[in-house]
Amino acid sequence: MKRLSDVKRIGYGAMRLTGPGIMGPPADPDEAVRVLQRAIELGVDHIDTSDYYGPYVANDLIREALHPYPPELVLVTKVGARRTDDGAWLPAFSPDEIKAAVHDNLGRLAVERLGGVNLRFMDDWEGSFEEQWTVLADLRSQGLVCDLGLSNCTPEQVKIAQDIAPVAMVQNAYNLAHREDDDFVDALAEQDIFYVPFFPLGGFSPLDIEAVNGVAAKHGATHMQVALAWLLQRSPNILLIPGTSSVAHLEENLAAGKLHLDDDDLQTLNALG
Repeated sequence: MKRLSDVKRIGYGAMRLTGPGIMGPPADPDEAVRVLQRAIELGVDHIDTSDYYGPYVANDLIREALHPYPPELVLVTKVGARRTDDGAWLPAFSPDEIKAAVHDNLGRLAVERLGGVNLRFMDDWEGSFEEQWTVLADLRSQGLVCDLGLSNCTPEQVKIAQDIAPVAMVQNAYNLAHREDDDFVDALAEQDIFYVPFFPLGGFSPLDIEAVNGVAAKHGATHMQVALAWLLQRSPNILLIPGTSSVAHLEENLAAGKLHLDDDDLQTLNALG
């Protein structure tokens, strides 16, 4: 099975395939299927998803659109949370819930092995998690998971996890405007651990496009392409999973991989952090 270490640097995040508030079905299910199929046509080999997107909507769409999957496709999910009927995000973090969530993702995606699983901490989580990580390590030993990662985590949590099982990736919020993880990105790069930023384009707080419009105009690109290109040039351990529910936007995001920012561009953009 292909490993995360073998994927291209721009993948696809499936969260935006769902309805408003990451709940329920998309407004245009057919377009959602087209987005996934077009992603594969354009060479995407890394899709990030979770059962709690929808809930279940994103995984069901992925299976509908792409199963049986191309052999090069790496499916990465995350566990540790659940959704309520009114859309709230709550922890589902007991060892039994973690194990059940992995098996649920396996079943929902119709795979025998997941390319990766991220253990996601709710905001400001400060409790122990060794039992939960040990559960994931055991599932990895059983061949049900290929790589393990942590999401919404701290450097100290990575150190604790590494003593139990290898951390292959970290998923935290990071983009041009939100740079709190600058030192963390560099430290992970030294350990050959991937950093997969969520909200690379700002997420629920979109980036200030005025700050990058000059660079975008210079290259005949969009501000979003510049933001993605900056991340790719920021550090070689960064993998991108920008999400969208539009084929046109998908193609635009993937084209950012061909955009090269020069030293003047980087100086301008680095000053935004």
